[in-house]
Amino acid sequence: MNRAATVLLTALAPVSWGTTYAVTTEFLPADRPLFTGLMRALPAGLVLLALARVLPRGIWWGKVAVLGALNIGAFFPLLFLSAYRLPGGMAAVVGSVGPLFVVGLSAVLLGQRPTARSVLTGVVAAFGVSLVVLKAAGALDAVGVLAALASAASMSTGTVLTKRWGRPDGVGPLALTAWQLTAGGLLIAPLAFLAEGAPPALDGPAIGGYLYLALANTAVAYWLWFRGIGRLTATQVTFLGPLSPLTAAVVGWAALGQALTPVQLAGMALAFGATVAGQLRQRTPADAPIRSFSFPEKNARKDSMDVTGPALRR
Repeated sequence: MNRAATVLLTALAPVSWGTTYAVTTEFLPADRPLFTGLMRALPAGLVLLALARVLPRGIWWGKVAVLGALNIGAFFPLLFLSAYRLPGGMAAVVGSVGPLFVVGLSAVLLGQRPTARSVLTGVVAAFGVSLVVLKAAGALDAVGVLAALASAASMSTGTVLTKRWGRPDGVGPLALTAWQLTAGGLLIAPLAFLAEGAPPALDGPAIGGYLYLALANTAVAYWLWFRGIGRLTATQVTFLGPLSPLTAAVVGWAALGQALTPVQLAGMALAFGATVAGQLRQRTPADAPIRSFSFPEKNARKDSMDVTGPALRR
């Protein structure tokens, strides 16, 4: 598959995540962010695990625990906490600095030197997102801001580590996705029951909403995301993240009757332009795709190298 097709398929993940806000507000029980995160992650992970029929081995148990916590287990609760505590889409604005986190982390962990182009593109993307989702509101909540920054840092670190570690030899992106979703869901489960109590009663629309979130919005979307991480560079993948709040704005306009102002349209153009520019970054030897990472026991095979920006309510 050529690179353009890979980019387009990977982009379907943040586009899908952009529908989460509308589904959550229209169909799901209110004020249950942890339970929603649990229902997204664990069922999806178990379904993919049944399809993949392979478990981690050796050192990969620890790596999966780390990646599952960063990409799912910590990211989901922090993201929802920031979204509930910050006004007018500020969580998406703070979270849109994810590409800049990835640029910095890639320099440290992947040896990819940041360029002025990648930094400028990240700033333009964040500015464009801010024009789309930011609304005038009251004072900012310090806990919410810290949670938004932490969620962006968590997903960005998980993205870069996924790029650095790749996959075990002979294991595809489906299994890697299953492992991370399951590990992340198991991490969220006790937090959800301790903080929110017993699961709420669910009606037909809520059940349908959770099925959509678990299957299309999480199982398929994260499989496409981690598949893209294995084939593209870290920065290319994370610069697709602004598509999530942009999709949320379009869905709000088309399905929820929310108006789009000229300023928002200008912001959408800026953010989308930055997303496209993020895919035009010149390939270097350090950017070689990570496709596998051999188990320590399989020393006969040479290791090869195989990476969210988070947006509002992925």
